[in-house]
Amino acid sequence: MSVTPLPVRRRLSPEESRDAALDAARELLVELGPQAVTLKAVAAKIGRTHANLLHHFGSAAGLQKALIERMAGFITTTIRDTVFRQRASEHDPREVVDLAFDAFDTGGAGALASWMILSGNEDALDPILKAIHDLVDELRDDHHDALPIEDETLQLVIMALGDALFGAPLTRVLGLPRERARELAYAAMIGSAGSRD
Repeated sequence: MSVTPLPVRRRLSPEESRDAALDAARELLVELGPQAVTLKAVAAKIGRTHANLLHHFGSAAGLQKALIERMAGFITTTIRDTVFRQRASEHDPREVVDLAFDAFDTGGAGALASWMILSGNEDALDPILKAIHDLVDELRDDHHDALPIEDETLQLVIMALGDALFGAPLTRVLGLPRERARELAYAAMIGSAGSRD
């Protein structure tokens, strides 16, 4: 009778373990929705214990907050880099609109933020709000559109979040193309850029 040895689990540093958990949490979010982002599910996905994740995040809400913080940091960095690149050439907000809509929709940020708020996690939006605030502060200096950057940001984020949560059924019932909210956001930003002083 032969005994199959158990696979050897590679020892991860605390940072590697935390990163692996956040990667797994993002996969669960995108594949199954925000309700699937639990300590137990993430632990199972990466072959760690519930206690290990509890040590890193404190709770499922802590895991979700760390995930949304990571997602917010990634998307605002991507948008910042895109805006700076565009300012050096032609200013076309299409890419920024697409990045924002994709982050909230297929990226899962809209569903996760909503889930956290509805679950009673009052400070759920803090990482997103801080990342957006920091981005606006950084981009404000060279902003020359007719609308203040705060107004453009508010309009884009609310449209992208609303579309992520309610866009598919609403466009379907209204007989509109699924991309209609994205097109409206783009038109609004083009209008703002086109009416510079």
